[in-house]
Amino acid sequence: MLRVLAIGGRLLRALAALVVLAGFTGGVPWLLVRLIGWPLDWIGWTQPGTLPGLDDLTTALTTSWYDDKILALLATLGWILWLLFCRDVIVEAIEASSGASHRDRPHRPSLAGGPIRWVAAVLVGAIVGAVLFDAARVVAGSTTSTAAADAAARRPAVPVAAAQTAAPMVQSDPTLFVRVSSPAVAPATTATALPLTARHDGSGIPEWARDAPGGAHHVVRGDNLWDLAAEHLGDPHRWREIYTLNRGHVQANGYALTDPDEIHVGWVLALPSHGAAPAPANPADDKAAPSGSANGGNPASNPGAEPAPTSEESPAPSTPPSTPATSTTLQPSISPPGAQLPESSAPAAPAGESSTEPSGDEPDNAPPSSDHDDEGGITLPPDGWVSLGLAATIAAVAALLRLQRRRRARLTLRPLATIEPQPAPVAPSLLRVDTIGGHHLGSDLGDGATPAVPAPIGVDIDGAEVSLFELPGLGIAVHGDGAEPTARAILAAVLATGAGEPADTRPVVVTTAGLLTRLLPEGTPATGLDPDGTAFDGERLIVLADTATAVTHFEAEMVTRRRLLDTFDIDTITALNARTDHAETQPPYVLLIEASSRHAARVDAVAAHRAALDLHPVILGDLDRDDRAGIPAMQVDADGTVTDDESYPAARLSTLGADDLAAVLAMLTDVLARPEAGTDVDDPPAEPVSAAAETEAAEPVPVQASDTSALVQLRVLGPVTVATDAGPIATGMRNGSYTALALLAAHPAGRTLDQLAAALHPDTETNVAVKRVRTDITSARRVLRTATGHDEPMFIVHDPATGRYRIDPATVAVDLWQMLTAIDRATNETDDAKALATLRQAVELYGGDFADGHDHIWATDYATTYRHQILTVYARIAEFLETEQPDQAVAALERAVDLDPFNEELYQRIIRIHGRQHRPDAVRRTLRRLEEQLADLGDAEPSHATRRIAERQLRKPAMHAES
Repeated sequence: MLRVLAIGGRLLRALAALVVLAGFTGGVPWLLVRLIGWPLDWIGWTQPGTLPGLDDLTTALTTSWYDDKILALLATLGWILWLLFCRDVIVEAIEASSGASHRDRPHRPSLAGGPIRWVAAVLVGAIVGAVLFDAARVVAGSTTSTAAADAAARRPAVPVAAAQTAAPMVQSDPTLFVRVSSPAVAPATTATALPLTARHDGSGIPEWARDAPGGAHHVVRGDNLWDLAAEHLGDPHRWREIYTLNRGHVQANGYALTDPDEIHVGWVLALPSHGAAPAPANPADDKAAPSGSANGGNPASNPGAEPAPTSEESPAPSTPPSTPATSTTLQPSISPPGAQLPESSAPAAPAGESSTEPSGDEPDNAPPSSDHDDEGGITLPPDGWVSLGLAATIAAVAALLRLQRRRRARLTLRPLATIEPQPAPVAPSLLRVDTIGGHHLGSDLGDGATPAVPAPIGVDIDGAEVSLFELPGLGIAVHGDGAEPTARAILAAVLATGAGEPADTRPVVVTTAGLLTRLLPEGTPATGLDPDGTAFDGERLIVLADTATAVTHFEAEMVTRRRLLDTFDIDTITALNARTDHAETQPPYVLLIEASSRHAARVDAVAAHRAALDLHPVILGDLDRDDRAGIPAMQVDADGTVTDDESYPAARLSTLGADDLAAVLAMLTDVLARPEAGTDVDDPPAEPVSAAAETEAAEPVPVQASDTSALVQLRVLGPVTVATDAGPIATGMRNGSYTALALLAAHPAGRTLDQLAAALHPDTETNVAVKRVRTDITSARRVLRTATGHDEPMFIVHDPATGRYRIDPATVAVDLWQMLTAIDRATNETDDAKALATLRQAVELYGGDFADGHDHIWATDYATTYRHQILTVYARIAEFLETEQPDQAVAALERAVDLDPFNEELYQRIIRIHGRQHRPDAVRRTLRRLEEQLADLGDAEPSHATRRIAERQLRKPAMHAES
C-alpha cells in the first residue's frame, strides 16, 4: 500500500512539474510574441529580414529611451533567459536519464549552475524520477562514466537503518577498533566503536569480508568511498578498489553495493591491502572540496578550483594542497557514539603543462600545496624520511655552523667581487632538509629560533611531532626493516638537540662501538663527537666496548642521579635542574643498544626510573614480550611507518641513511664549542677563493656604476625595494615578486622557472610553485610597465633558447651590481685616494643584508657572501686610514662589527689599533664585547690568536709607561 502511495505521489509531482515545464518552454515565448512582437527594434533592427546599418544602430543607441524601447530591451533579456532555461532543461534531462539506471533516488538539484539551472533540475528530476525511477532499480551492475564516478564516490553515506543488528564481538586485543552500526532500535545516525582485528572471524563480519586484505570497515554517517580510500589506503583515487571488492554483496539491510554514490549506515565494507596500489602520479591532486559536491572534479563547478588565466598563454594551474593521510587500518581512530566524521573531499581537476612565458595572476593568499610526504615530512633518497621537526633541528645546527663560518672568515686586503653564494654547510643529500627545515625554523639560531620539540623522532597519527623525551612508558624498542634507519634518526635527533644551548643542558647518548659501526658507513671509525678530547662539554656521544659495559654505565648514571635527588629531597631531575643550589645541570641521558635478553632485566630496572631521572633507553631489535617488560616494541617499515597491531604514540618514525648520519655527526663535530687556535690578523691572508661551487662557473656581473641611469632602480641590499625616477613603487607589487627579483639579481645570467620555484618555494609541489613564480614575474612586469609608461617587453626578459628569465641591465639598475662594480674598480685601482673614494661608494651602496626580511635559506647564503665582501671593504678602508686617522679607522671597523658581530678578525683589527694608540681600557672592552657575542655560539670563546693579540697590545702601554 505504501509503495502504491509513493508511486502515486511521484506521478502527481511529475504531472505538476510537466505542467510548469510546459508553461516555461511554451508559454514564455508565446507571451513575449503576443505582447512585444519583434524585440530587437530598440537597437535599430526593426524587421527580422532586414539587417540594420551602422546609422540605424547609432541612432537607436544615441536617442532617448522611451517606454516601448525599454519593454523591447526587457523582452530581449527574457528571450535570452528562456534560451538558457531550454539549454539547462536539455542538459538536466540527459544527466537525469543517464543516471536513473543506477540511482536509487531522484536526481538532486545543484546550485552550482545558478537559479535557472536549479529550476530546470527540479522540474526534470521530478519527471524523470517518476517515469524511470522504478524501472532503474531492477537494472543491476550498471556502471557510471568516469567523469561522474569520483563525484559519486565522494557523496556521504545514506542514513538508512539496518534491517538487522550486527552482533558485537569480543576481541582479546583491545587496541584496534573499527566502527559498526548500532542496533536497529537506535537512530540510524548513531554509531559505536567495537573492538575488531583486521582478519578476525566473528559474527559481526559477513563471511565474504572476513579475509579482506586490509580488514573491514563499518559504515557510519558521513562516510563515503572517497574518504575511506584516503583514510585507509592513503590515496582517495583508490575508492574503485573498495567498490570492486564489495560490489554485489548483500548487506544486513537487504541491499547491495551497486553504485559508489550510495552506501548505507551499518554496511560492512571489505578493504584492499594498504600497499597494493602504486603511488599517485601527483600527490598534490588529492585535495578536498566540500562533502556532497557532485561536480566530479570539474573546475567550472568547483568553487575551490583555480580560475583560468585570461591571457593568451596559460600558466600551469595550481592544485590545492593535499590532506595528509593520518590513519591506516593498523592505526585507526575511535569514533564514539554519535560522533560526526570529517566531511568528504574532492580533488581539483588535473592540469596540463603550460607555456614558457608567464601570464595570469594568482592571489597572494593562494593556499599552499605541500610537497612533503604524508604526515608532514621530507623524503630522502633512496628510502629515508625525516619529520619536519627533525628537519628544523638539523637546520638549526646548519644555522649555527653558518655563524661559526662568519666568526672564522678572513678579511683580504684585496676584496674579491663575486656574486656567488657561500657553499651550504650541509652535505648535498641534506640540502633539501636544510632548506625546508630552515623555513619551518623561521630564522637563524642566533636570533633565538629553536625547533618545536626536543629530540623529535617522528609524528603521531595527527601529524604532530613526537619527542623521544616525552614518550609515555619506559622507553622505546624498534625492529623490522626500518629499525636501523630509525636508530640513526634517533641518534641524530638527540645529538642535534640544543646545539646552541649551554653545554651542560645538551643530551648525552651512550652506545656501543659495534652498534655505531652498523649505523655508520662502512670504514667510518666508531668514535665520539670529539675524539681529541678538546671540547668544552666533554663527550656527548659516549662509545663503549659492548652492551654490558653500556648498561653498567647507564646503571651508574641512575645511581648518581638518585643520590642527587635524595640529597636535595626532591623527586625529579626536572625539579633539580630548576634549582640553582646544586653543582651542575643533569641533561637527558639516552642509552642506545642492541636488544639482548641477557641484559633485559637490568635495562628494565633503569627504565623504571625513566621519567624521574630523565633516562631514556632505546633498544634496537626485537625481544620476547617477557624480556622487554614495559618497553614497547615497534615494528617499523623501511619508510618509517609503524606497522604493529598495538597502539603507539608515534605513527611514523624518521629514518636516515648511513651517509646522512655521518654528515649530521660531522656537522655536530664542527659546531661544538672548543678552544681554537684561530688566525692572527698579522698573519699573511690566504689567497682569495671564490665561493662559487666547483661544478658551476661564476656568473659575470653586469658593470654598473653607482650613477647608472635606468628606468627602474632595484635595491636588494637590505629590504627589497623598487623605484623609478618618480619615487618608490609602493603599491601593486606582490611579495613574491620582490623575492623573485632578488633571486634574479643574484643570478645576472638568469634562472629557469624550475630553478626559481625550487629556491623560492622549496616546500611546495612543483607545478604549484612554478605557477606562483610565473604569476610573480607577470605581476612585476605589469607594475614596472605601468610605473614607467613603457609597454614593450623589458625589465625581466626571457630567453626561449635557454628558458631563463633575467633582469635587463639596460633598463634596471641593481644596487648589488653597482656595489660589486665599485669593489672591482677599487681592487684594480693603483691610486690610493681614488681607491679609497671608490670603496666608500661601495659602502654607501650596502643598505643591509641581502633580501632582508625574507626567511629563505638561499638568501642567507647569498647574504653571507655580500656581507663578508663589505667587511673586507671596511677593513681595507681602515688600512688606508690607520696611520694618519686611527679614530676614523676604528669607526669604520666598528660599523663593520655592527654588520657582523661574530667575525673575530674585525675585533683583532680594532684591538691592534687601540693598542698602538695606548688605550688598554678600549682593548679590554673590545675583547669583552667579543666574549659576549661568542657566548651565543654554544659557549664559544675567543681564539688563542685573539687573546695573544690582546695581551700583546696590553703590554705596549705598560712598556710605554716604564720608558
